[in-house]
Amino acid sequence: WANLAVGLIGNENNTANIMYLAVLAVGFIGAIAVRCRPAGMVRVLVGAATAQALIALVATVGQLGGDPVKALGVNGFFMALWLGSAWLFHYAGTLDRRANRQPAK
Repeated sequence: WANLAVGLIGNENNTANIMYLAVLAVGFIGAIAVRCRPAGMVRVLVGAATAQALIALVATVGQLGGDPVKALGVNGFFMALWLGSAWLFHYAGTLDRRANRQPAK
């Protein structure tokens, strides 16, 4: 939503902001592909963070507009959210594996 309102690269009219749709596509298509299972979601979310980092790199190196420090900061914030979510899915998968190890009666 921030991308539509003010734009993460330059202003909201900068066409380079369209690249952020790729991050959402990675997350959406990846979640469907792994059927939202924790182990798969970890990989999908790390992929989304990587896509976010690549966009920041392309925008900074390519000088696509806006303040590069702001772009790196905002992208770093979103990367931290993606990676934090990946860690939570990893933790959920660990708990799920522990729950499935029932002691024999």
